[in-house]
Amino acid sequence: MKKFLLSGLAVTGLLLAVPDTVQAHGGQYRGPGDVVPPNPGGGGGRTPGPSGPSTPGPGGPGTPGPGGPSTPGPGGPGTGGPAGPGGGGGPTTGGVQLGDDLTKWQFWWEFNKDPFINLRAAVFKQGTVTNSEEFFMGPGRQNVSKDTLKPTDAQILNEILPALQRTLESSDQRDIVSSCLIAMAKIGRDNDQIKILPIFKENLKRPIQEVAESAAVAMGISQMPEAVPDLIELATNTSKGKEMVGGGDVNDRTRAFAAFGLGLVGYATSDNDVKLQIHKALDEMLKDEASSNRNIRVPVINALGLLRPDVSDEQGKQVFLAAINSLRDYWNEKLGTGEQLIQANVPPAIAKLFENVDVEDEANADLVALKNEFKETFLDEVTGRARFKREAITIVQSAIVALGRLSGPYDDRKDSDELDVKVCEALLDYSQKGKDQQARYFAMMALGQAGGTQNRENLLKMLEKGGKALEKPWAAISLGVLAYNENKFMEDMGRSGVVDSTLGERLQYWLGELKNPEAVGAMAVALGLAKYADAGDQMRELLEKEKNKDELAGYLCIGLALMNDQRSLEQISRLVEDSVRRPARLQQAAIALGKLGDKNAANTLVEMMTTGDQNLAKMSAIASALGFIGDRRTVTPLIKVMSDESLPDISRAFGAVALGGVAMQELLPWNTKIGINMNYRAAVETLTNQISGILDIL
Repeated sequence: MKKFLLSGLAVTGLLLAVPDTVQAHGGQYRGPGDVVPPNPGGGGGRTPGPSGPSTPGPGGPGTPGPGGPSTPGPGGPGTGGPAGPGGGGGPTTGGVQLGDDLTKWQFWWEFNKDPFINLRAAVFKQGTVTNSEEFFMGPGRQNVSKDTLKPTDAQILNEILPALQRTLESSDQRDIVSSCLIAMAKIGRDNDQIKILPIFKENLKRPIQEVAESAAVAMGISQMPEAVPDLIELATNTSKGKEMVGGGDVNDRTRAFAAFGLGLVGYATSDNDVKLQIHKALDEMLKDEASSNRNIRVPVINALGLLRPDVSDEQGKQVFLAAINSLRDYWNEKLGTGEQLIQANVPPAIAKLFENVDVEDEANADLVALKNEFKETFLDEVTGRARFKREAITIVQSAIVALGRLSGPYDDRKDSDELDVKVCEALLDYSQKGKDQQARYFAMMALGQAGGTQNRENLLKMLEKGGKALEKPWAAISLGVLAYNENKFMEDMGRSGVVDSTLGERLQYWLGELKNPEAVGAMAVALGLAKYADAGDQMRELLEKEKNKDELAGYLCIGLALMNDQRSLEQISRLVEDSVRRPARLQQAAIALGKLGDKNAANTLVEMMTTGDQNLAKMSAIASALGFIGDRRTVTPLIKVMSDESLPDISRAFGAVALGGVAMQELLPWNTKIGINMNYRAAVETLTNQISGILDIL
């Protein structure tokens, strides 16, 4: 969807102005500026937007399309790639640094935050309503409404789905069409009259590339196994696939989104026959020179990592080993520096596959041995002992990202796995002495993800001694993740989590000492992750003082919500109401309200959507927040917005975006499973470029 790009919705809270014709299939989701490296030569050209024809949007005729030059906004132009594989700076064009510094902690957080916030699960539980008799009535006197805000099946299938179909059939405007397709896909179900897969197939032939690729990925978002045969035809560019798109080769972007779609169906289905069918197609694509375009191969690699078979079943283990072998074979190829960018997507994909393996089950002893083999392989990349040298620093970055997910806790040498100790000590060494700044920060995060008392102590030392602008924030977020994971482990075991007071006290100390707003924001989020509620008073005071610093205010809201600081409800509610022209702050504050259980948050947002300026930034922020919150009471007003032909097209399209979010079948945003724990420095255009990648879709 064409829109004013919001790095605040995606990463940092700063706005980047770019042409209104930028497209992202139903609303931008996220993506840190432009993380796409320059074209390495071979493996696909740089195509930030859809390659098909485009239509000028609300910005008016004459606005340049995706391929044209962009107009610099407050944060710099929205085009360009990183300085190169070894660079730690922000996007560049012609050697000049533009936009955000990609090494900031906010980039990692925005890609990985959804499981920590887990917003819809919070909203669908009990909550309080501000400005009502159920709201806070004094210490110890809080009544809680008993109803859930989850939409009913009847609402989804009998109200939302038919409304989306009516709007889709009555409009040729690409933003509205794309938004309706993605929204219907999020529902992922038919009713007696409406079958969604045929609708998606019909739209593959539309002469607008954005719509065609939206239809392709919608088939995967639906998670319907019946979509697999058609997705394979599209992804592999067969004669039937060519016929499905109206003749001629299937566009590379459509092939890429079909490959992602296969991964999404593979992730959801428990049918191992379907998973094997998907694997066979993806494996052939990975080996096929005709699919060597990086914008196709990277989706294929990521899709293989999504298959997550149940290895307790013999056929499931067969799927697992087949996927692992496909990825390992490609990883072991000796390729040039340009193609190493593609290879860098392999370690995180392998780590995702292993996340579904119970290492405590003796029946998985062979898989544990295989996991250790990969730990050794990736460790060799980090320490420089790999069997052949690769030039691209993205390889080291990705090996570190994978090690953080593959390795267990480091408590002390006698109680920890010997290989895990070896890995964690190597990560610690790289975090202090490594040559690449981004890889050093990824190593800090990997230590937090691995967990354990020794990693905790080492990260606390980094918090105390690290540089204030960058190192301290990364140490803080890493410690927050470590504390969060430890508490979650205890809760999963049926035991109450324990707040780490020492860690909380040190984070709170730096919250007060630091002056850099970005660093203070990191402390706020980390305190929330650690659930250190004793910092609540100080954070509320700071929020009142710094409420006009949009990024910092947003992260203070998120931190308060993560620690479930109910006393901040009214303050954050006022902030939302005052953020009509401050979309970055608006979205973060609205998400915080939803997380805290304020059942009036969605109503406030719908009112804001239908009054005042209908600008792109505001509408995107509201639609995004409404979708994350998922309040069933917004269904009727949102249908009205989407169906009102007197409203601007962009407003109607974002109404569809929000409806899709309210009705979606999963608790977390559908593309979270792709975005988490990846090396975003090895991204390609079809993965994310803050314009038109799979992670840029609401």
